[in-house]
Amino acid sequence: MSVVIVGGDHLGAIEQKLRSIGVTRLIHLTGRKAKHRNSIRLPREAAFVLVFTDFINHATASAVKETAKSLEIPTVFAKRCWSSVAERLKAGGFINKLSAKCQLKVNWDN
Repeated sequence: MSVVIVGGDHLGAIEQKLRSIGVTRLIHLTGRKAKHRNSIRLPREAAFVLVFTDFINHATASAVKETAKSLEIPTVFAKRCWSSVAERLKAGGFINKLSAKCQLKVNWDN
């Protein structure tokens, strides 16, 4: 599964945690460069776009949202911390809680 991440200079542990739930390809755009703000390009095969709201401006977030919407790619907005990302992915139906140990699995049915 491919995921596009927009925002943040470094992904830190979030990259490993996303890989543990089945993400095989990560495309990371910091959102700092003007070309990222003005012409967001998303691959059609992306399962979803993850936007770190605490690291990009409103105009970039809107551009990402509109581009993803036109390609019918779901967009998830979260802060750049795993607890926020996991909460938003669960709410969107992308991952399910498998056990009390909080193991995560991709839910392809939603």
